[in-house]
Amino acid sequence: MDPRSSSVPRQLPVKRKRRRPTTVDAFGHDVLRMIFVLLDLVHLIRCSAVCKSWSTVINKLKLLQILYQKQHQIDAASFSDASAYSERLLNIHLEQLAMDQHKFSLQEGPADIFQWKGHLKRVNQCRMKMGMILTGVGDKEMRLWSAESGKCLDEFFLPDKAPLIDFDFDEGKVVGLVGTRICIWKRIGIRDIFSSRDGLFTKGLCMRYVDPLAVIGCEDGKVRVFDMYSRKCSQIIKMHSGSVTCLSFSDDQLIVSGSSLGSLTMSDLSSDQRVATLSTASSAGIRTLCLNPSSHLLFAGSTDGFASCWDLRTLRTVWKTRISPNVLYSMDHLRNDKSRLVVGGIDGIVRILDQENGIVLSGCIMDESGNVPNRSTDKYGAIEKKKVKRLSEDVHIDLMPHRPPITCLGVGMQKIVTTHNDKYIRLWKFRNN
Repeated sequence: MDPRSSSVPRQLPVKRKRRRPTTVDAFGHDVLRMIFVLLDLVHLIRCSAVCKSWSTVINKLKLLQILYQKQHQIDAASFSDASAYSERLLNIHLEQLAMDQHKFSLQEGPADIFQWKGHLKRVNQCRMKMGMILTGVGDKEMRLWSAESGKCLDEFFLPDKAPLIDFDFDEGKVVGLVGTRICIWKRIGIRDIFSSRDGLFTKGLCMRYVDPLAVIGCEDGKVRVFDMYSRKCSQIIKMHSGSVTCLSFSDDQLIVSGSSLGSLTMSDLSSDQRVATLSTASSAGIRTLCLNPSSHLLFAGSTDGFASCWDLRTLRTVWKTRISPNVLYSMDHLRNDKSRLVVGGIDGIVRILDQENGIVLSGCIMDESGNVPNRSTDKYGAIEKKKVKRLSEDVHIDLMPHRPPITCLGVGMQKIVTTHNDKYIRLWKFRNN
């Protein structure tokens, strides 16, 4: 009998679903408790700042209070006495302890760089928050990494040939400026991509996002506010006569923008017009902005190498310092940190500045003399470990060997991530002496 004439139906091959890697979100509270009780005070503080769920577990167990009691040798009676113990006061002490460790490690502590090829072509932008790093712009995908291990946690692919211009993320989604649209990738549950209509605005150059709004700076000098729930442009504000090159958008919906003509303007969502202009006394373009809501200070980096600071309560210049021979591309600070500002630019030097006066406290570069033994690997290749070299004040920067520019940077607790418009991602880890 010819097997081809058999009435038995052929079984089609079963398509195996691609298994997604397990993340920390899959751990239950019981597993997290077992991990957290093994940590010391500083690492526990850092974990409590990662996300709301971790903070909830730590607070329920009162681990911070217990460790603080042990370190300061407070007896149980005094510890439980309401007059001697205040949870609010404890949180202030713990936050100050973490900030002091962060501040001194950036300024003078030893450091290592973990470097790996994160993208096939090049990468020139990064964001760091909640213990994770998001990188992209240069090829057709964004990648999410662990800020502790450098391992890839997730990938987000662009829906079409339109270029990725800017992006940001939070616990539930990734938001990207793609061509002339806003795209949203869900991080939890079914992987969907939501997109605004084509031709929503003219060419966008930068974006900042605070849920549920994304603010886009455009080539025509206008800022467009995009509501991600209605998926519509809810507001258009004329900010500059030149292109909007950089933005800062705060939790209280204050918008600050810089232009290619060197102007700085402010607005808020209660107005359709700019409400204030900051004096820059320069025609050099503004390339990067960083707003500290805790101190009401605004920091800007220009195309001629100047870093500047304004107090938004008085609209006056606090300081202005030339720290680089040319363009400053990026600046950032740890949220709620009022002391240290990290700046990177075309000369490839990571500079640590004092936020209050603009003094350069330290300059750091990667030591090219050789690798430190490191066995860590990822599917993208080996993660090289290198030492950080601190520059003395009398070093002539122009005479130093060529280094790739720092196109973008992000700051976490005792960590800095940098991109350089090449395939590499560098994670700088600082320690206390």
